[in-house]
Amino acid sequence: MTTIETSMDAEATPRIDDLPAASRKSISWSESIVAGLVGAADATILIVVGVFYYLLIPGWNYANYQTYLTEIAINVGLTLSVFHYAGLYDCNTIVLWPSRMRQMVLLNALVTLILLTLALALRISDQFSQKWFFASFLTSSVLIFTLRGGGKVLIRQLASAGVLVRNVAIVGASGQAQHLVSRLRLEDAPWKRIVGIFDDRRTRISRDVNGFPVLGNLDDLVRYVRLGKVHDVVITLPWSADERLVTIIGKLRALPVHIYLGSDLIGYHFPRHREQMLEGVPVLEIASAPLTGWSGLIKKVEDRVIGCGVVVLLSPLLLLIAAAIRLDSPGPVLFRQKRYGFNNQEIVVYKFRSMHHNRPREQGVPQATKNDPRVTRVGRILRSTSLDELPQLFNVLQGNMSMVGPRPHAVEHNEQYAQLIGGYHGRHRVKPGITGWAQINGFRGETDTVEKMRGRVEYDVFYIENWSLWFDLKIMILTAFAGWTHKNAY
Repeated sequence: MTTIETSMDAEATPRIDDLPAASRKSISWSESIVAGLVGAADATILIVVGVFYYLLIPGWNYANYQTYLTEIAINVGLTLSVFHYAGLYDCNTIVLWPSRMRQMVLLNALVTLILLTLALALRISDQFSQKWFFASFLTSSVLIFTLRGGGKVLIRQLASAGVLVRNVAIVGASGQAQHLVSRLRLEDAPWKRIVGIFDDRRTRISRDVNGFPVLGNLDDLVRYVRLGKVHDVVITLPWSADERLVTIIGKLRALPVHIYLGSDLIGYHFPRHREQMLEGVPVLEIASAPLTGWSGLIKKVEDRVIGCGVVVLLSPLLLLIAAAIRLDSPGPVLFRQKRYGFNNQEIVVYKFRSMHHNRPREQGVPQATKNDPRVTRVGRILRSTSLDELPQLFNVLQGNMSMVGPRPHAVEHNEQYAQLIGGYHGRHRVKPGITGWAQINGFRGETDTVEKMRGRVEYDVFYIENWSLWFDLKIMILTAFAGWTHKNAY
C-alpha cells in the first residue's frame, strides 16, 4: 500500500480507483492482538529468565525444582495482572515507548518484593536463592524494556511499509475534522492512515481539509468500505446535526467497520461501547466491526482446523456422492453459483448438483419448492439431508466462507430482500457459513415470505453480535445431530 498524497490538484477530483487497494500482505492494525503479543512476550521473558537463573545459580535439584517453578508461575501471573491494570498493555503505551517505562520497572520491582514477602510469610525463604531473585528481576526488567523498544521500531517499520495499518475515513468537513487531522499528524502514527474526507455537502465545501481530499459523499464511503479500503470511520459533525447523525450511523452500522464519534459530539441516541483515545484524540466508539482482533484470529484458526478435519473425515462420502450424481443424470458433479459474501462482495459458492443439467433458461433464480421437477432423484436426497452443501467445505478452505455464519443468498434474492428488510446488509459483516444459528432454529430452505426472511436475518444478526468459539461449537454440534433434515428442505 502506498501513502495517499496530502496535496491534491485543484482541477482533479480523486476517484475510488485512485485509492490504494488493500494489499494481500497487509494486516489490519488490531490493538488487542498487539497488546496480546506484547503480553505473551513479557510472559516468555519472565519464564525463560527465571528458569535460566535457576539452572545457573542454585542448579537443578529434584528437591526444590517444583518450588522454583511455582514461584516463576506466580511471578508471571502477578506481573501480567499488575501491568494490565496499570495500563501498560494499552496500545498507546506500547507505541509511545519509552513513555511509562520507569513505571514498568517499578511495578516489576514491586512484584519481586511481593514474592519475597510471600516467601518470608510462608517461612520458605530459605528454599530460595536471593541471587536468583535479584538477578531475575534485573535481567527481566532490562529485557522487557529493550523488547518494548524493538517492538515499537518493528511496528513503525511495518506500518510505514503498509503491512500493518488501519485506514481511517472522516465524515464531515468541519472544524472538528481539521482538529482531528492536525492531532493525528502531530501524533505521527503511521499505523493510522487517513484516506480522505466524506461529506454529503461536497459541492458546497472546500475540496480538501488540511491537505486531505474530500473524496465524495456517504454513498462513496460505503463503496470504499465495500472495496476494503476503510477500517475505521470517525464522524466529526456538530451535536446540533442530530437527525443527520442518526441517518449516517444507521447507514454505516451494516458495514464491517469501527464507527467513532468525536468526543464533543452527541451520543445520546447511540449505545456507547466504550470511550477511547484515537492516537491522542478522545472519541466515543458507537459501533465495532465484529470478529476483529483475537476473535477474528480464533475464527480463522477454527475454520482452517475444523474445515481440514471434516474434509479428511468425509472424503469417502464426498467421493460416493460424486459418483452417485454422475450415475443418476448427465452433467457436472458440482454446481457453482454467485452469492454475496463478506462485506457484500460476490463469491462463487460450490454445491453438489441436485437439479437436472441444461434446463430451459429461467427468469431470475427461483427457489426450489416441494416436489420441484427440476430436482433429480439423487438431488432430492441430497437436498433433504443438506448433503448438497458439503462442497462448501472447499469454500471454507479457500477463505471466502466459514464453518458457521449467515447462509449466503443468491445475488438476485439478496438484492430483492435488501430493499424489503431494514438492516439486511448487516448480515454481511462476517463471512457466510455452511451452517448458522438461523438454520438451527428452523429458518432454512425456501423463504417464500418476507417474514420468514426477516426471521432469518434476526437470528443472523444475533449470532454476529454474540459470537464466541463456544457458540460456534454449539451450532456445529447441533448441526451434526439435528441440522441435516428439516421439513422445509427440498
